[in-house]
Amino acid sequence: MTEPLISATTLADALEGSHPLRLLDCRARLGVPDAGRRLWVEAHLPGSVHVDLDRDLAGVPGAGGRHPLPDPEAFTEVLQRLGITPDQPVVVYDDMGGQLAAARAWWMLACWAGHPDVRLLDGGVKAWLAAGGELVENGDPDAASAPSGWQPAYRDAALVAVDEVAAASSLKVDARSRERFRGEAEPVDPVAGHIPGAVCRPSADNLDPGGHFKRAEVLARELPEADSLIAYCGSGVTACHNVLAYAVAERTLPRLYVGSWSEWISDPARPIATGD
Repeated sequence: MTEPLISATTLADALEGSHPLRLLDCRARLGVPDAGRRLWVEAHLPGSVHVDLDRDLAGVPGAGGRHPLPDPEAFTEVLQRLGITPDQPVVVYDDMGGQLAAARAWWMLACWAGHPDVRLLDGGVKAWLAAGGELVENGDPDAASAPSGWQPAYRDAALVAVDEVAAASSLKVDARSRERFRGEAEPVDPVAGHIPGAVCRPSADNLDPGGHFKRAEVLARELPEADSLIAYCGSGVTACHNVLAYAVAERTLPRLYVGSWSEWISDPARPIATGD
């Protein structure tokens, strides 16, 4: 796996170079299905294509949570439609420090599908503009790319299923806010609290005040440590940001519990904890 982040200046140089890359605009707003599409049409990085959290990076919501993984065959079709191959670098970006669909896209490509060169634009759209980059307007978010024939060999070892989460001695790392973890507030799911034995590491804590990832040595000090780790959140999206933080810190990556809290609470027999 390559270095997981790319700076705006390095990206600008790469876009002007002779070796093309695939640039994926992963902006999204939870609960607003068309927001990412509208944002892309309004303005986007040159050469980027729109990737949709609900359509491209998740399956149908249900007992498996609010953002379950798509079937491998369905995601393979997405990758082929986008023209992605393992021979071409991929850069993903959003406008929220990578905390939503950009980190999810990074995880699905790098950790699950096994693409060898996927990086997230550190600081996202804001960093691009601060570095002097321009945005382009309009265009067709569904414009066809030259399709690829890539058939990824998916790495299910990067995942953990709900039954294993319940039985595993691995440390569970919750990426939601501390208020949601403690059960003091739950704006999304019908039940508040956390998985017993989990610790809280909000994904926002991975970023500095400017919206960039903290330095590797800082993350290495701050991130929870254990011999075996499981990352989760509300629906398996922001948990990917924590997995990415471990990659930045050059630490062993946690396995991802994709169903996360939204799947955990679907069975009333599963235990729930509140407080710290």
